Amino acid sequence: MSRVCELTGKKAMFGNNVSHAMNKTRRRFNANLIKKRFYIPEEDRWVTLRVSTAALKTINRIGISAAIKDAKKKGFLK
Repeated sequence: MSRVCELTGKKAMFGNNVSHAMNKTRRRFNANLIKKRFYIPEEDRWVTLRVSTAALKTINRIGISAAIKDAKKKGFLK
């Protein structure tokens, strides 16, 4: 399973570890993802999504139904 947020599409970024001697080695900055169950009252069912913490704050602000609708419009959900 890839580390990609199902609502926002956030995924890992890449960068460098830089030592004191300025040696550079590649590293990953993974997205902060959590697995969370949400209740959708319109469909009367629970869904489990792997979302970033930023997406979780958005869900708390606008609601799960609106967040899923926006994700479908942007093409992250089918």
